[in-house]
Amino acid sequence: MILATGLLSGCGKDQTLMSDAELGLNTQQSRGRHVYKIYCLSCHPAYSSRGNKGPGLKNLYKKEYLPSGLTATDEHVVQSIVHGRGMMPRFGDQLDQQDLTDLIAYLHTL
Repeated sequence: MILATGLLSGCGKDQTLMSDAELGLNTQQSRGRHVYKIYCLSCHPAYSSRGNKGPGLKNLYKKEYLPSGLTATDEHVVQSIVHGRGMMPRFGDQLDQQDLTDLIAYLHTL
């Protein structure tokens, strides 16, 4: 029983269930999280390195390369979002510049 309690307490709270305030998100990151939930979450889990249909995005910018093999830069992430890549559809017609800027700000928090 003590071991199970210790293991559970070390796991921490499920970040997907945490509020923007609990995650420490600023206004822009919060707007980006909203965009993410609408357009990205169904394929890309935010707080996991394992994906659903696409790769998980945990530590996206802490890695040297994106799953596509491109360097992990804002430019390459935006390029993938706007134009699509492989099985990922393009979202350039659905997201405006502010949505993209907010989304990138949120992705940097993962």
